[in-house]
Amino acid sequence: MTMRNIYLSLLSLLGLGALFGGGVLIISPSGKLFGIPITMLANSPFHNFLIPGIILFTFIGLIPLTVIYALKKKSENKLAELFNFYKDMFWGWTFSIYIAFSLIIWIQMEMYYLQSVHWSHNLYMFWAIAIIFFALMPQVRSLYKKEAKSSKYKVES
Repeated sequence: MTMRNIYLSLLSLLGLGALFGGGVLIISPSGKLFGIPITMLANSPFHNFLIPGIILFTFIGLIPLTVIYALKKKSENKLAELFNFYKDMFWGWTFSIYIAFSLIIWIQMEMYYLQSVHWSHNLYMFWAIAIIFFALMPQVRSLYKKEAKSSKYKVES
């Protein structure tokens, strides 16, 4: 399996898992479908799991899957390019780094509000680090590096 495939798989599994988890929390804001007691939110600003479910579904689910599509097609997006801090790199690559940091923030906030640490928190922190690690691999970076003299991206797969 190539580095790019591992990189895209990490993003895919994260996105699909978050769509499922966020979707369940949206459908069942009480947490009953997951068997999560609403009392877990006692130290949070939320009264039920609806808003956390929407955030999870969107930022850790939909956005990664959209970025995967962009990484495969290398499609240009002027709006996304405005938020690309790495102007020498394809915006989708940069957004994958943002996704990893979003996951770290999500897990940190979850641990803070729950006032506990579960083994899954460690797993997802490792997952975020793995996304960053594979994004920074030379084999992956070279695929998403912009060409110096034009706005086109290298077409290597």
